[in-house]
Amino acid sequence: MEHIENSWHLARPYLDEITQQFYRLLFTLAPSARDFFPVTLQAENGRVVRALIRVLRLVNRPDDLIPVLQQLGRDHRKFGLQAAHYEAVGTALLGALKHCLGPAWTPEVERAWAEAYTLVARSMQEAAADAEAEAVEPPYWVGTVTEHHRLSWDLALVRVEPEEEIPYHAGQYLSVAVPQRPRLWRDLSPANAPRPDGSLEFHVRAIDGGWVSRAIVGHTQPGDVWTFGAPMGRLRVDRESGRPVLMIAGGTGVAPLQAIVDDLGRWTDNPEVTLFYGDHYWDDLYALDQLQSFAASNPWLTVWPVVEEPGSVPGVEEGTLAEAVTRRGPWQEHDILVSGPPAMIEATVAALIRTGVHPSQINYDPFLAM
Repeated sequence: MEHIENSWHLARPYLDEITQQFYRLLFTLAPSARDFFPVTLQAENGRVVRALIRVLRLVNRPDDLIPVLQQLGRDHRKFGLQAAHYEAVGTALLGALKHCLGPAWTPEVERAWAEAYTLVARSMQEAAADAEAEAVEPPYWVGTVTEHHRLSWDLALVRVEPEEEIPYHAGQYLSVAVPQRPRLWRDLSPANAPRPDGSLEFHVRAIDGGWVSRAIVGHTQPGDVWTFGAPMGRLRVDRESGRPVLMIAGGTGVAPLQAIVDDLGRWTDNPEVTLFYGDHYWDDLYALDQLQSFAASNPWLTVWPVVEEPGSVPGVEEGTLAEAVTRRGPWQEHDILVSGPPAMIEATVAALIRTGVHPSQINYDPFLAM
């Protein structure tokens, strides 16, 4: 692991060059892999390389990593990946790193990266093979958009009805491809628990440079057909643990936590749940009214709105979510779920650990958080 971290520290400034070299090598080794990517690689923006490196840097945390790799393996069946594709990806990544690291690419460094990639690829392939053998779920699902309306100028609610029920649990996310941006997969979290009719509700904010998010907010129409990969993620509440729950949501990261709260609403006997929901401005807290209305009839739920802009609204928590949560602690006895932008998750998790919360108490989806 030390060889991976040290060499990545040297390679990181050359990420753009590594990315270009990776694609050049990959499409030479496996020309059919080009069909997995959008027409313009600018839209892909090196996501595959960044994701691969994030995964490989977690190989020393197998308890966290292996379940996620198994989910990714099932999800990646949507591409129709073959063993040759996995081999080409590994060869291309190591070749790109070697090209940019030069003399720092020693035999020991190469062995560390190769062993890490072998573990990752094997876990994903085994999970994909098991899913195929069990034949319990298809490699992907399709659904039709039945509703699209803007909650604000940059935020849209989209409701989709899948042709077949998608077996997700509240708090998970799905990789999604939309017709306006073919082969550009993005992760979205349903904001609702599974419903009898199978419908999914998504809250999507258009972000700067966001090829997919801007297309969804600005151009999605009823009748559009979306494609979904296998459910992923590990956010959930253990109702049998007896421990109270702290939820921390930033921006549209409230969606998976809203889905969990929705799911808990099926019972009257729930753990005490405290939900901090924050964003830059008061008007950004689009789900607050719904959450507060739900809390009014479910005494086990407490909702704290948080805004970063001072003086937005009197009587609310001000500052970052990390600041607000630590002010209201301690949380050492709680199970903790965190969801939102990567920087917010990183800052909040670090702040909680500084107050004495053990990392094992904190649950977040690592690939959304890095």
